[in-house]
Amino acid sequence: MASILTKRPKKAKLKKLKTLGQQLLSSRAHINNLPILLTFISPSPPPQYVLESLLSLQSFFTTVLPDLPPSSSSAKRQRVDDSAKEDPEFIYRTWLRSKFDEFITLLIEVLVSPNTEETLREIVLDSYMEFVKLGNGGRFHSAIYHKLLRNIVQSPTPVRFLSELLASNYFKYIDVRYFTFISLEKLAKTLDAEDINAMGGDGDSGSQSRESMELSIHKIHYIISHIPPLERIVGKSEYEMWSGSGFSSKEEHCKKEVSKLRKAEDKELKTEKQNVDMLSPATIAKKMKLKFTKAWISFLRLPIPIDVYKEVLATLHQEVIPHLSNPIILCDFLTRSYDIGGVVSVMALSSLFILMTQHGLEYPNFYEKLYALLTPSIFMAKHRAKFFQLLDSCLKSPLLPAYLAAAFAKKLSRLALSVPPSGALVIIALIHNLLRRHPSINCLVHLEDGDETPKDNSKAEESNKADDSGHGTDISRKRPGIDHFNNKESNPKKSNAMRSSLWEIDTLRHHYCPPVSRQEHYHLFF
Repeated sequence: MASILTKRPKKAKLKKLKTLGQQLLSSRAHINNLPILLTFISPSPPPQYVLESLLSLQSFFTTVLPDLPPSSSSAKRQRVDDSAKEDPEFIYRTWLRSKFDEFITLLIEVLVSPNTEETLREIVLDSYMEFVKLGNGGRFHSAIYHKLLRNIVQSPTPVRFLSELLASNYFKYIDVRYFTFISLEKLAKTLDAEDINAMGGDGDSGSQSRESMELSIHKIHYIISHIPPLERIVGKSEYEMWSGSGFSSKEEHCKKEVSKLRKAEDKELKTEKQNVDMLSPATIAKKMKLKFTKAWISFLRLPIPIDVYKEVLATLHQEVIPHLSNPIILCDFLTRSYDIGGVVSVMALSSLFILMTQHGLEYPNFYEKLYALLTPSIFMAKHRAKFFQLLDSCLKSPLLPAYLAAAFAKKLSRLALSVPPSGALVIIALIHNLLRRHPSINCLVHLEDGDETPKDNSKAEESNKADDSGHGTDISRKRPGIDHFNNKESNPKKSNAMRSSLWEIDTLRHHYCPPVSRQEHYHLFF
């Protein structure tokens, strides 16, 4: 892509643009140059024309912006009487305000256009963010910033470079992050409402709407996942702010405003103290956590595409849960994900385990779902290492019933016959840990065909007594080679694991792979 500086437009026209800008800045008599310069703020003119017009218009609006009335779409616009509306100065400033709003719209068109050069887009974004900083009397102009994010999300084309610029250059500022969370929450709720309305659509319009929504969801995910978490501050450290030099500058501004009001001394001190408290780092951190939570919860309610869904689950336990105001509100999302099965359940396990162990979540069917995940395909999954680590942690509790520990041990030992050698080594380690932590299932190692299990471990088989009665069952108990374990049973309580033995582990001693056959843990089993 050619650089802005390498192109050579007509020098005469470029010089004319520069003259128009100088005249506009020098005298109000040349105010008609303003609409002319605005026509060059577009993706179609040569970048040099856009840049020259941008420099002149930015210098002009920066000086007049504090005196302009609010936008016509602003809810804060004050009512004025008829005499004020007829004032020429008011009419002039209102016209300037409309031109500024048009200027902002044109800047956004340049930013989101796929035809804009990357160098020009970076310059335009810097100019736009300057108006975000100064456009609200020196405070952060959230309306202008929200308009930018809305157009980025709703753009029909990917604008990854613009999102990267915004994340790399401006997400280090605490106020930019704060208002980004607010805007993303609004945009996510809007998309959610559109999805409900689009469910009644049909044909090509419905598919186009779905594709457009998926693109918007991808953009929201990229932005929200690239906002760095709030750092923990010690003492009276300050956050870096885009619209000011920190809390101190805002406190001074508040104090000046209070002094201008000239209220009673006690009320003035009380207001001043409230301002200081409101802007304290601890209060800002609390509000940031609240906005972070609302933005993420609104996003997770969207119909997230499967690729984004997996990315979210892969990082949720590290990047999101530690920074939520109340992590337990993710329980519905995570339990639904865990119930889906397959790789999605595996990826949801990390976050769900954190909620259960650290935040008191009760999930009665957790171990039944975990048992169902033990299939040969899990040993080929991308996140299998993390899964086996969590599986070992989930089976660590001494309060785990004996029938449950036995079911997992038996299920794993049966899988050892069909998984790759690397999976067999993992299974040997997992079963060894189960036997060491739960001595009540050591009977599985020495149980012979026809032996009865200890009475204190027979609770899981009480529901199956009717099936075990009869002459045929008595004969099967005496026949060698009969394994009472039901490998196809999804409920570990009904698998008859306590009536079986870990004979599969004994077969691994004759495995074709030397690392498996020479595993050092075998002497602990037999």
